[in-house]
Amino acid sequence: MTGPQTGPIRVVIAEDSLLLREGLVRLLGEAGFDVVGAVGSGEDLLRLAGEMRPDVAIVDIRMPPTHTDEGLRAAAALRARYGDGIGVLVLSQYVEVAYADQLIESDARGTGYLLKDRVADVAEIADAVRRVARGGSVIDPSLVAQLLRRRRRPDPLVDLTERETEVLGLMAEGRSNAAIAERLVISMKTIETHIASIFSKLGLEPEPDDHRRVLAVLAYLRRG
Repeated sequence: MTGPQTGPIRVVIAEDSLLLREGLVRLLGEAGFDVVGAVGSGEDLLRLAGEMRPDVAIVDIRMPPTHTDEGLRAAAALRARYGDGIGVLVLSQYVEVAYADQLIESDARGTGYLLKDRVADVAEIADAVRRVARGGSVIDPSLVAQLLRRRRRPDPLVDLTERETEVLGLMAEGRSNAAIAERLVISMKTIETHIASIFSKLGLEPEPDDHRRVLAVLAYLRRG
């Protein structure tokens, strides 16, 4: 992820459900990814990642033997060993805010958190893998909503317009300016104006790249 991507994105999968694991292998293969291995445990993932050095590891958050946070711990081990040299996309059955916080708190570059429901949408999962491979961040919209509801202090979002709030939500999902403009059917110049206003109202300095922008938004949402 430190240089331009050449050739198909290499992916490994760690998922203990054979059905979902094989489904991911097939879907990602058909979408043009090079799935270089698929395993059912965090221990096997670390071994496989060391052998294959993929661009992205897709990891189920709950795996054997206890089915609690083995996948999360394996993801943390990958980041400790390889930094952002291997992107990590964690899949979860439910929104688990504490686990997501652990995943992204130190560095959100090349990191993603998606609900397993998203796997059914081939375009969405493929887009998430590509963004993580490029060093971007992918945050499930349901998690963004949970973070917003967790707030306890008086809501600083009150100064944002309805449109700015909508743009902020899409920013927090890790979407680029172009993707936001396409989603809202407005011009890039208008998006840039909204984002400048959001950062001004929230006291956040704009950063030159997308993942730092996402980090700033998530840090703000988690305050309180």
